[in-house]
Amino acid sequence: MKPREKDISQRVTLFADGKYHWRYDVNMYTNYSILIDVYKAMGISAGITGLIVFLIVACAGGLSVDGLLGSLQTMLIVAGIFAVLCPLGYLLYALIMGGKYEVLFTMDEQQVVHEQSAMGARKAKKIGTLTSLAGAAAGRPGVAGAGMMSASRTKMVTTLTDVRRLIPCRGQHLIKVNERLSKNRVYVCDEDFDFVYRFLCEHCPNAE
Repeated sequence: MKPREKDISQRVTLFADGKYHWRYDVNMYTNYSILIDVYKAMGISAGITGLIVFLIVACAGGLSVDGLLGSLQTMLIVAGIFAVLCPLGYLLYALIMGGKYEVLFTMDEQQVVHEQSAMGARKAKKIGTLTSLAGAAAGRPGVAGAGMMSASRTKMVTTLTDVRRLIPCRGQHLIKVNERLSKNRVYVCDEDFDFVYRFLCEHCPNAE
């Protein structure tokens, strides 16, 4: 039987269900790992979008030096705007969340589960719902869709045999657990960091 949330502490503990459980409150003002992941995701999206635009222009026969320079200039301006808006949006999100990202972890020999606390999940769903409504009101289906996704996704399950890379980031109390198409983030206190990392290394046979 899964333990009650109030019985789970920051120390990694083996409960009666045969699984390890712990919680971690990420200080969003001093730990920038979440913001860094947001920037990476935006960079990848921008790169893919730029490549698609380049291919469309090239296939349409409109490929020229002036055209390329104009497209590059536009992309740089957009990237600059997002580079400014991203930390502002992150700060607003942190303020709404009370300055911390509350997350619960469950780990056994088959999988590791990253799940927002009940209070954090409720706040995240409210933010996602507001984002969705704002996007719909502005006629921006992409924004509305993103809001709906963020409102519904408060839990991530990673099967350990599917993990391809483990990256310890002790200074951020973070272990990156990466599959091919998804990336889980495991936060753990200093006292249990080595235990959790060693456990994951032993049970992720396909990981680097």
